[in-house]
Amino acid sequence: MSGRSENEMSGRPEEKLYSLYKEALEARKRSYSPYSRFAVGAALLTEEGKVYTGCNIENAAYGPSNCAERTAFFKAVSEGERRFSAIAIAGGPADSGELSFCPPCGVCRQVMQEFCDPETFRIVLGNSKGERKTYLLKELLPLGFGPDQL
Repeated sequence: MSGRSENEMSGRPEEKLYSLYKEALEARKRSYSPYSRFAVGAALLTEEGKVYTGCNIENAAYGPSNCAERTAFFKAVSEGERRFSAIAIAGGPADSGELSFCPPCGVCRQVMQEFCDPETFRIVLGNSKGERKTYLLKELLPLGFGPDQL
């Protein structure tokens, strides 16, 4: 956990999301991606304002690899967190400063559906040009299957 709270970030919602994206950029620096050479960092914001970061962690067998988003979620959930408001994701080739919009994979979207309200949970993406895009989970996972269906 990074230990930064939402209150310690900036005051306006856009500034908070920009600060969250900066935390994802820092997490990206810890990526272990020797096979794909595509480094991803994520910063997950709880409803209480705590931030948990994660990076992608690859494995030579590929199957045991883990995405940055799930790393952040699993860290948070293992610490007892269950309510989240946003995640920022930063990704691009590991050996360059180029960043592209890096949306979460389908498995990560499903993990988000498990713990987040699709109507309010925000996903923040950015690129090297300084552009940011924010989506609601329901936009990236329409008709998602979750605990409410059981």
